[in-house]
Amino acid sequence: MIELMINAQLIRVIEGTTVAAALTLAQQCNSRLSVTGQVREPFCGMGVCQECRVSIDGKRVLSCQTLCRQGMKVESIA
Repeated sequence: MIELMINAQLIRVIEGTTVAAALTLAQQCNSRLSVTGQVREPFCGMGVCQECRVSIDGKRVLSCQTLCRQGMKVESIA
C-alpha cells in the first residue's frame, strides 16, 4: 500500500492504482470545474476527453493516465 494526499485527505491505495481510481476511492470524483463552474469527472478512462485533469505536485496531468506514487499531492483544479 502507498499513501498520497487528495485534496488534503490522506488516502491509501494499492501500488499501480491510477489517480482517477484513487479519486473515486476517496469519494472525490470531481477532478475539476469547467469554465462555467460545472463539476467535471473522469469519463473515458483513456485520456481522450481530458475531463480528469488534476494538479499533482503542482503540475496539471490527466488522472486516468497517471499512477499513484508514495507521498504525491493531488488537488482538484478550477
